[in-house]
Amino acid sequence: MSIGIIGAGQIGSAFARALAKNSIGATIANSRGPETLGELSRELSPHLKAGTITEAANADIVLVAVPWSQLQRALAGLPDWDDRIVIDANNPIEAPLFQPAELNGRLSTEIFVDLVPGARVVKAFNHLQPHLISGDPRAEGGSRILFNSGDDARAKAEVRALIGRLGFTGIDLGPVVVGGRLLQFPGGPLPALNLVKFD
Repeated sequence: MSIGIIGAGQIGSAFARALAKNSIGATIANSRGPETLGELSRELSPHLKAGTITEAANADIVLVAVPWSQLQRALAGLPDWDDRIVIDANNPIEAPLFQPAELNGRLSTEIFVDLVPGARVVKAFNHLQPHLISGDPRAEGGSRILFNSGDDARAKAEVRALIGRLGFTGIDLGPVVVGGRLLQFPGGPLPALNLVKFD
């Protein structure tokens, strides 16, 4: 199963490092082009390669982690997602001011779903600090927890299987209307909580 990453900031890079540590290949892309990702791709060679956004978007599972104000532009013009899995790792807040975006009463994942027509969206990888995603998932005698939420049970199962391959414990928080609210940052109660499941 191929994996793409759209966004090479802190979350996207942390996800790429976690994949490479487990010998899982991926294609990563940003808005500035693959030539700007040489340092990261060399660091994570041979598992990570830099590509275009279209190349990353053609993978079976695609994680998107882009500054909120740039999401629409980053995903514009891509072909229909054709029932593939897209992981929403975005938070509706960004540097330098860290002011919450205006969502007009909607959840950020509900807005994200509209930007990826035809995709099966799973909310995940947004709630842990990036250094915990790329670091050792084992902690205090157990494994760190990565929550996920979504409206497609099979898509969530595949994302949890990937989470397990990375050494974390995946926990399903239910549909977006429930889990998306719990995972949303800012506002939800779960982001930044470093929880551990003991063996």
